[in-house]
Amino acid sequence: MLLRGIFKKNKNELEKGGRIPKVISSESSELAHTCPKCSSTMAVSELYENFNMCKCGWHYRVNARQRIDYIADRSSFKELFEELQSTNPLDFPDYESKLKNAALACREKEAVICGTCTISGNPCAIFIMEPFFMLGSMGTVVGEKITRTFEYAKERNLPVIGYTVSGGARMQEGILSLMQMAKISGAVKLFSDAGGLYIAVLTDPTTGGVTASFAMEGDIIIAEPMATVGFAGARVIEQVTGKRLPEGFQKSEFLLDHGFVDMIVPRNNQKAALKRLLALHKRGDN
Repeated sequence: MLLRGIFKKNKNELEKGGRIPKVISSESSELAHTCPKCSSTMAVSELYENFNMCKCGWHYRVNARQRIDYIADRSSFKELFEELQSTNPLDFPDYESKLKNAALACREKEAVICGTCTISGNPCAIFIMEPFFMLGSMGTVVGEKITRTFEYAKERNLPVIGYTVSGGARMQEGILSLMQMAKISGAVKLFSDAGGLYIAVLTDPTTGGVTASFAMEGDIIIAEPMATVGFAGARVIEQVTGKRLPEGFQKSEFLLDHGFVDMIVPRNNQKAALKRLLALHKRGDN
């Protein structure tokens, strides 16, 4: 039949087994990236030394382990709950293969890494979402690991630092994924009632159910420059409302102007900012 497969969606990069750098410098055998903002090219090694930021200030997406290297004191990070891995509770077609491809693409078991560390000598619990594992989508294991992090921190009087990056709830787990919004929010509430400090750091993109729950529940909410933060996509909102959205809608600068975030901090200044905040809010029993 001629129409067979006409509506079949092309596989995305994660289904193929991961992304590869888009640009290779013609002047060197070393991999390089071209900035989408200013079009300048920087070697991967130079980018890493510059916190994966272009000289113009553009923030490239980074994986969770890189963020740990950038903000945690050397050798201080201790991972928690690393044994937890997603299964296929709803028998969603091809979900197992997508999980395997995601793990191969980023060499992580799940879309969040949790643990403890010190930041300039200040102890804390921390979770960092992994953008290269199915775009940081929130499934039951992601929800369980983040919930356990808040419970662990509550028992030990530790502040929590949470780095968010997500495309939202994981559709392959249906309502079980959406339930994580309430589950994590409940853990945040108990943690807050016990006097715990929760600092959320929003990175690009933070969307969907993650934004509608724990990403926006921090006592202090920091965002990276030009990060997209919102629930539904801008085009969806325009289609539903029939109205054109303001310039920069859902960017972190727009959210700062409208009181949804407390500060915007470039990646190269985040460790210093977290140091000040943790020292300022340090509890006497820490």
